[in-house]
Amino acid sequence: MSVTIRPAETGDVPAVAELVEEMDRFYGETEVQPLAERLCQVERALFGSPPLACALLVEDADGDLVGLAAYGFLWPAAGSTHSLFLKELYVRDTCRHQGVGARLMRELRALAAARPGCTRIEWTTGRDNPGARAFYASLGFTEFEGKVVYRIELP
Repeated sequence: MSVTIRPAETGDVPAVAELVEEMDRFYGETEVQPLAERLCQVERALFGSPPLACALLVEDADGDLVGLAAYGFLWPAAGSTHSLFLKELYVRDTCRHQGVGARLMRELRALAAARPGCTRIEWTTGRDNPGARAFYASLGFTEFEGKVVYRIELP
């Protein structure tokens, strides 16, 4: 499949907001955030001062957004280095199993490797998401058993 992977730009906010709704529904959400709120949150997250995240976008040959990788950098990682933390990797169902996710992972690895002081990439996936776990295993990644994830939901 012919796709282009590139950093998100301000003009991408509406398409990213649409993809965020699709991701929410994929993960089982039945009530999604209203479009106006999503647009505002995407804009602030990716282009606010300071930005809260970065995103690589995947466009198909027609220029339609078909995937994304949302990530940020965390410090400290090991010693005084930092890491790239992949928060979300999503590819539309119509483009799965065509190497798009693997290309996104390679792009993320290249971004991290090109950044001085970045020593690793980290991400999580749900234990109840066998598709994602199988995808990462197919790329040769093994599950890290050393950490327990905690989460506090805020009102």
